Amino acid sequence: MLKWGVNLFLMLNKNKIIVTGGSGRFGSVLRKNVKKNYFFPKKNELNILNLKSIIRYFKKIKPKTVIHLAGLSRPMSLHEKKINESISLNIIGTSNIVIACARFKVKLIYFSTSYVYPGTKGNYKETDPLLPTNNYAWSKLGGESAVHLYKNSLILRVSMTERPFVHKSAYANMITNFIFHDDFIKMFKKIMHKKGVINIGGKSNSVYNFAKANKLKVKKIYLKKSQFSKMPKNCSMSLNKLNKLLK
Repeated sequence: MLKWGVNLFLMLNKNKIIVTGGSGRFGSVLRKNVKKNYFFPKKNELNILNLKSIIRYFKKIKPKTVIHLAGLSRPMSLHEKKINESISLNIIGTSNIVIACARFKVKLIYFSTSYVYPGTKGNYKETDPLLPTNNYAWSKLGGESAVHLYKNSLILRVSMTERPFVHKSAYANMITNFIFHDDFIKMFKKIMHKKGVINIGGKSNSVYNFAKANKLKVKKIYLKKSQFSKMPKNCSMSLNKLNKLLK
């Protein structure tokens, strides 16, 4: 009976895509750039901390893909002060999503972060060792661990930010691959059918130079050595894999 139910589920899930965390920063931008086959459930419809809630919504929508954005992100200090929330939302919540996707054979796209890399030398490849420098990155890596167990998945290690830039100051000695949310969406539609791990971002640059290149008025500041244990100095990534996929 269970096998028949799963087969029926698979026949009905034509290109429907569920987006968790659709009211967040990237989710809000994504919502404006997609078609009607995307579903953005509210927390009372799909609660990532309640597996029964997730399964119930999956049965209702019958998705082909889940884009998992929900979780705890900024400010990063929250992950130091409220580790219970960090663990619950980013690790346990993601694990619940993986369990549901595995049960119904749904493709899972998980948004991780460039901060999972050590952040010392930069130009990190997808296959390089991982070593987060703060609790936020550890919580995202915890989510990655669950997703890696499910092979019908895509992990995106992203370096994205809002447009316009939300900060009044920017680090001149912190190197990243920042890209604006709306610029990434153009790439996303071309790679979302892939599996494995892909680094996502723009040209490697200091946060300050990124802001200035986009004609933003920001104050130049510098990371102090005492901050390196919490904020990576150079978490820039190699984008060779991404660029090949986009050709």
